Amino acid sequence: MSYGQGGSQSQWDPWKPNSEQSPNSAGSGQNPDWAALADASEARSRRRRLLFIGGGVLATVGIGAAVAMTVVSANGDNNASGGPATQLPGSAALPSDSATAPSFAPTTAPPPLDPKDFISSAKKDTAPLSVDTLFPGAQLTMGETVYKKGPTDDSKNCAAVAQGTLAKALTDNDCTRLLRVTYTQGGVALTVGIAVFDTEAQALKAKGATDNKSIIKPLSGGGVKAFCNGAVCRSTTNSYGRYAYFTLTGFANSTSVTNKDTAAFKAGDDLAEFSFQQIRRRGETQASAAAGQ
Repeated sequence: MSYGQGGSQSQWDPWKPNSEQSPNSAGSGQNPDWAALADASEARSRRRRLLFIGGGVLATVGIGAAVAMTVVSANGDNNASGGPATQLPGSAALPSDSATAPSFAPTTAPPPLDPKDFISSAKKDTAPLSVDTLFPGAQLTMGETVYKKGPTDDSKNCAAVAQGTLAKALTDNDCTRLLRVTYTQGGVALTVGIAVFDTEAQALKAKGATDNKSIIKPLSGGGVKAFCNGAVCRSTTNSYGRYAYFTLTGFANSTSVTNKDTAAFKAGDDLAEFSFQQIRRRGETQASAAAGQ
């Protein structure tokens, strides 16, 4: 294609990025073909889109093939027998849902031994028994009060050391022993007596057979003057296990006890409480020894 005077001019090709317009085109006074330029630009955009889409598809296919190759290769390495790559291990190699869990025989700790069982019958209550095991030492301290220990006595003739209706209550229920001890504190003197039976039922019956005239004989001697001889004294009665225990409290000068004499009441209550504690301690000691065997 020629423009103007004869000679051929270089042409500008829109598909060739390095092509240029003729130097004379700007000065020729002709306007560029804008429609052609637009068509060429659109054609270039379409080509780029087609190239991108095609490249993405190829890349996706390539990645998928690589993953498939890797899976097949991994399965092939584990398939030493040459079987299909997707073959699972046999059922013997898989854990069974029906496998039986190990079972253990139920274990329960034995119930603790009841200390009272050991002091409720002569068959179990076999620990040494004496005045000194029940009332050890030369004195007794209860709170801030100290009681000095005096004479003691251990008699197998329970009725002989009892007074009033107590003798019959002890005899009728087969009392086997009656242990006595006397304490003094200030001007107060008191005797504690512990009667022993073969069973708890006998001790309870003996206690139930007593009244306000059931008292033990006061024990004097060894520096303790006779007391409660003709004077009014305060007495208590109780039982625990196969033991019944009694107190008799009076004054060393043989005067009578009244309701206002708090020292006499306190002394009787202290010795009754200590007697209970000592009897219970016998049961605890024997229960502990039996549990350790």
